[in-house]
Amino acid sequence: MATVNFSVPEAVKQAFNETFKNQNKSAIIADLMSEAVERAQHQQRHRAAIDRILERRKHAPSMTDEELRAAREEGRS
Repeated sequence: MATVNFSVPEAVKQAFNETFKNQNKSAIIADLMSEAVERAQHQQRHRAAIDRILERRKHAPSMTDEELRAAREEGRS
C-alpha cells in the first residue's frame, strides 16, 4: 500500500476524527478517494459525451422553423 500525505484545515480533521472515531480511518479515506475518482471519471465521460453530441450537431442537417412546425403538425395527424 502507498502512503499519502496531505494537509487539511484543523476543523475538518477534528470533525473527521470525531465522526469516525473507533473506525479504520485509513480505510475510510481510501473509500472516499475511490468515490472521488469514480465521480471525476463519470464527469469526464459525461463531458466527453456532450462534446461528441455537440460536434455531431454541427454536421446535422438543419430545419427551418416552418419545416419543423410542419413536421410537428404531420406527426400529430
